Amino acid sequence: MKTIINIKADRDVKEGAFKVAQEMGIPLSTVINAFLRRFIADRSITFTIQPMPNRTFEKVLKQAGKDLIKGKNISPLFVNTSKMDRYLDTL
Repeated sequence: MKTIINIKADRDVKEGAFKVAQEMGIPLSTVINAFLRRFIADRSITFTIQPMPNRTFEKVLKQAGKDLIKGKNISPLFVNTSKMDRYLDTL
């Protein structure tokens, strides 16, 4: 037997969830039911957040990617710590 649950959700959360579910080809109600089933089984809630880099870190990552492609600012592979120490002493 199906029932209706009325909940309050932030508009952007609802729209985002609806869009992702639609992209996956499943109804949003299926996503919510799956979450509720997991909640019942585990008797716990797990929140995960994808870390979002700030603008400064994004710039550093972008530059590191460019440097990697150019082979610039890349240290050699070290087989032991003494070779690493010698290399670092030259910087």
